[in-house]
Amino acid sequence: MAAREEPPVAGEGAGPGLEQEPAAMAEPAPGAGPEAEAEPAAEPGAVADPGAGPGPERPELCFEDEEVQHEEELLRNPFSVRGWLRYAQARQRGPRPRLNQIYERALRELPGSYKLWYQYLRQRRAQVKGRCPSDPAFEEANAVHERALVFMHKMPRIWLDYCQFLAEQGRVTRTRRTFDRALRALPITQHRRLWPPYLSFVRRHPLPETAVRVFRRFLKLCPEEAEQYVSYLRSVGRLDEAAQVLARLVNDERFVSRQGKSNYQLWQELCELLSQHPDRVRSLDAGGIIRGGLTRFTDQRGRLWGALADCYVRCGHLEKARDVYEEAVQTVMTVRDFTQVFDSYARFEESVIGALLDTQAQLGRGQDEEVELELRLARFERLMARRPLLLNSVLLRQNPHNVHEWHKRVALHQGQPDKIIQTFTEAVRTVDPQRATGRPHELWVAFARFYEDNGQLDDARSILSRATRVRFRRVEDLAAVWCEFGELELRHQRHQEALNVLRKATALPAKRAEYFDSSEPVQNRLYKSLKVWSMLADLEESLGTFQSTRAVYERILDLRIATPQIVINYALLLEEHGRFEDSFKAYERGIALFRWPHVGDLWLTYLSKFVARYGGRKLERARDLFEQALDGCPPQHAKTIYLLYARLEEQFGLARRAMAVYERGTRAVPPAQQSDMFHIYIRRAAELFGVTHTRPIYQRAIEVLGDDAARELCLRFADMECKLGEVDRARAIYTYCSQICDPRITGAFWQTWKEFEIRHGNEDTIREMLRIKRSVQATYNTQVNFMASQMLKVSGSATGTVSDLAPGQSGLDEMKLLEQRAEALAAEAQRDTPRPAQQVLFVRAEAPRGQSPPCPSRGTPRRSTWATTTATSPTRCSWSKQVPASVFGGLKDD
Repeated sequence: MAAREEPPVAGEGAGPGLEQEPAAMAEPAPGAGPEAEAEPAAEPGAVADPGAGPGPERPELCFEDEEVQHEEELLRNPFSVRGWLRYAQARQRGPRPRLNQIYERALRELPGSYKLWYQYLRQRRAQVKGRCPSDPAFEEANAVHERALVFMHKMPRIWLDYCQFLAEQGRVTRTRRTFDRALRALPITQHRRLWPPYLSFVRRHPLPETAVRVFRRFLKLCPEEAEQYVSYLRSVGRLDEAAQVLARLVNDERFVSRQGKSNYQLWQELCELLSQHPDRVRSLDAGGIIRGGLTRFTDQRGRLWGALADCYVRCGHLEKARDVYEEAVQTVMTVRDFTQVFDSYARFEESVIGALLDTQAQLGRGQDEEVELELRLARFERLMARRPLLLNSVLLRQNPHNVHEWHKRVALHQGQPDKIIQTFTEAVRTVDPQRATGRPHELWVAFARFYEDNGQLDDARSILSRATRVRFRRVEDLAAVWCEFGELELRHQRHQEALNVLRKATALPAKRAEYFDSSEPVQNRLYKSLKVWSMLADLEESLGTFQSTRAVYERILDLRIATPQIVINYALLLEEHGRFEDSFKAYERGIALFRWPHVGDLWLTYLSKFVARYGGRKLERARDLFEQALDGCPPQHAKTIYLLYARLEEQFGLARRAMAVYERGTRAVPPAQQSDMFHIYIRRAAELFGVTHTRPIYQRAIEVLGDDAARELCLRFADMECKLGEVDRARAIYTYCSQICDPRITGAFWQTWKEFEIRHGNEDTIREMLRIKRSVQATYNTQVNFMASQMLKVSGSATGTVSDLAPGQSGLDEMKLLEQRAEALAAEAQRDTPRPAQQVLFVRAEAPRGQSPPCPSRGTPRRSTWATTTATSPTRCSWSKQVPASVFGGLKDD
């Protein structure tokens, strides 16, 4: 039957300019076989038609040897697809008509073979590649495709290749209709393979109406690809329909973007489309849609308000745009949105003024234009002046209970009393004390001071009186209001009224409550506010009588709200009026209220006042007080009390009791204060009992203290023994202290010991000192490499070879190396010492048996002198020397 062009179906209308193709093309009937095609017989010697199959009536055809093999094989098995494919592959480089003839013969035998049709169609497309689209070979190839689709109408690959082949020929209408035929022929599951090339085809040609209808059909199958449709609509300028599709996508909560866009991003695209093209989007209400977004996307209100105003500006409704901006700056909730809206508002006003100036420059300036320009400029200046107030309003909309922002708002109305009163009234009415940020009572106080500064004292008192009835969150806020009320009366010399106000504030309520009981109103807990009581006590002390002041202090102590300073103030008040015992009782009542460390100041003041009052007359009572103070006293606070206790014993008691107190103090104070305590102990013991009494103190201090403090005491101890002439004792102290002195760190100690030995020692003592130094250095040094280098250095200075380190090989042992090093150091020390006018004579520590060391005469100068006493040598070298007076201390006068 003859193929014909299909008319457009519903929903498939072709756009203007569609190509009209000829409709006459021969096509076999869908059920007809190869015999249905009638072909005229070829003349002898003529070339066979490529579309005609070989017939038995053509004996003039000649076959090659290779073809004969294939022909014989096909005669034996004409239904072998593989045999036909091998035959065609063998004749691939032969003449095209011959190859087409082989495929036609094969398809007559096997019309349902997909492989044969696919290879044949690919060959026919390759044969026409590069030719002019008007070449008849294209129509022949199209006819073969149509014949193939009779049998292969369920194969999407055949349809795709055919549609692409038609599109390359530029046959728009025929290609579209072929795509539609493919969609009707193929099952729905195969449609996803056809739509991408179909959409790509319609987007390549300027046929928007056709493309829109194709896209609508496509969205019925794949609604999730609506963004692709929107993109095409925007590209062809059909913005109204694009806005409608976007609106449907935004309202569809189940829609999931294939491009990864969120619902807000789609909404943003819609708003941008509505605001930038309000004249081309007529089917949607731009204002309503954008205002709906303001309630839906609250974190992007700044941009949405700007988009709404921009929409009105592009429509030419400038006054509506200004109203939108005014509404925006008065409703936004964040500083970021306010900044965006305000900047857009300012640019809008500037653009309007600039446009007006340009218009006047071109057309001239009249009176009406001058008035309008002045009005625009005044609006712009007022807008810039309102910015701080508008920003403050934004912050108050965020948190209307922010006290600090209300104070800033009052400051912005400086010089406008009516505005200030209105702001204060709105503030105290809006701020909830239970949810306030800051101190809510400060609003009431500032409100009252405003009236006071303007001379309206009655109004100020009325404000403060109302403030005392507010249920604040904390008692301190209500107490501050009462104190401000009293200070208001004091500033205007109304002393009695101030006393009455504070007495009213401290009066007992009908229902008492604990100070920290938040379930009760603050008015029932105010009677325990220390701030109000302290101010009342100050006023009573300044304006009232002694009895009234004392009653206030007693009431404070009874309520157990006193502080150590209040107790001290009360005791000082009693002391000023000669009530010493009452003041001591006040101290004791205060001490009973507190614990350490808060009670420390009370104890120190109490003990100082008691000792100053009675001295040694009530010594036992004073001792009991000191013992009570020390009972339970933390170590860090005990030092001062022990020093006061010891001073009491020194002045009014016994010296040995004072020493016992110092001894207890050195044990009770923390380690950081022990050094100072031992220094004081040693100094007082030396003054009271003499220097020799400090020796056991020094010994105990050196045992107890840390290395640094012990090193310092050892040096002082050794210096004291030197002054007393006890050289051996001093040397023993240096020897003991050397064990805690690293030569690399404490060079000062070793230098002091060296100077000591130079003054008072001899060769043996210096050698011993150096030996100790080396042993201590070896003890502190744990690095093997350093120790080896030191041994090499000592060996090199002694013999100049490294072999001396091996004892028994060269005759030098380790002791010999050490002795040589000691002699070298002693010689070096002797060279460093300035030479005296006469030779320095060293006295050996021990004389030979049967001899006594010679006694130096008076006229012989000596570097060092000492008396050496041993158990085996009863002979002594004696001379007279005056004992220092400091040895006896205070006992010499006795």
